[in-house]
Amino acid sequence: MRAARRSVVWQAGLYALLALLALVYVYPFLVQLATSVKTEAAAAADPVSLVPDPLTWSAYARLFLRSDFPVWFANSAVVTVLVTAGRVFFDSLAGYALARLRFRGRGVVYAALVAVMAVPTVVLLIPKFLVINQLGIYDSYAGMVLPLLVDAAGVFIMKNFFESIPASVEEQARIDGAGTFRIFWSVVLPMARPALVTIVILSFQGSWNELSHFIVSAQSPELTTLTKGVASLASGQLSQGSQYPLKLAAAAIMTIPVAVVFFVFQRRIMNTSEGAVKE
Repeated sequence: MRAARRSVVWQAGLYALLALLALVYVYPFLVQLATSVKTEAAAAADPVSLVPDPLTWSAYARLFLRSDFPVWFANSAVVTVLVTAGRVFFDSLAGYALARLRFRGRGVVYAALVAVMAVPTVVLLIPKFLVINQLGIYDSYAGMVLPLLVDAAGVFIMKNFFESIPASVEEQARIDGAGTFRIFWSVVLPMARPALVTIVILSFQGSWNELSHFIVSAQSPELTTLTKGVASLASGQLSQGSQYPLKLAAAAIMTIPVAVVFFVFQRRIMNTSEGAVKE
């Protein structure tokens, strides 16, 4: 009896702790939403209050009607869709090559892939700018998209997933005369759906929230993305005063696409046991 009570007390305490941690994590986001619908005076007087008094949508109206926010949003949407589609294709293609094909230097390529994952992104900014400028694609969509079409982490994930699929599932297609790409596209890739969903989520989130690459790849106002635009708002370059509602409204809108993509695909996120076939 005492053991049962101790178990109930322990579970209640654990749930209370988890609820407290969840509140600490979610509270800043709730403050962001509440402040975005406050007046400038109310936000400055009590910035952490969760009750907007009075409630107003003027910050959102100003973003969409009297700023370049729609241009920033459109640029981020175009770049994110292109980068996500490119990463899903090229990461899976490279991962399959490293998992299944035997070629000279395969180990070196894989070692270089792992090494790239360990290099801080900021270290590559200057070399990236020099390459983009030398190729003549600086300040263009090409310069913003092409360097992001493949990422080492995505290739690593796809390689490991393809290795979990028995090679025997490809033998019948090879006997029927299918080539390597046909086997990859029609046999193996459909089985890698959990890994592909993982790549979609990570690629969408990463490219949508990318900032440093867009700073070194473009400077035209017409090519400003949401991250650059919101960063300029946060630094006060586009307005005077605190402008808390305006800044937090922009940040709130920026989080919506990532949240939608995550909640849509979260149930299908990678499970390495799914799709595997017993020998």
